[in-house]
Amino acid sequence: MARVRYVGPEPVTVPELGDREVQPDEVVEVPDERFEGYVCQPANWESVEEPGAKKKTSAAKSVPQKED
Repeated sequence: MARVRYVGPEPVTVPELGDREVQPDEVVEVPDERFEGYVCQPANWESVEEPGAKKKTSAAKSVPQKED
């Protein structure tokens, strides 16, 4: 799923998301195939995570170094 941020001035109800009310500056997940339908409206939506983007992990695993 892709993610977009609502940048409009007032809450909106989004039927495609199950009639969910989205607040200004809220990030929501949208189906990858519908991503362009949101970001083509730059006055209302901005991209946060494009379709197919890999999720970033919050912490890197450290591997102990062997001493020679």
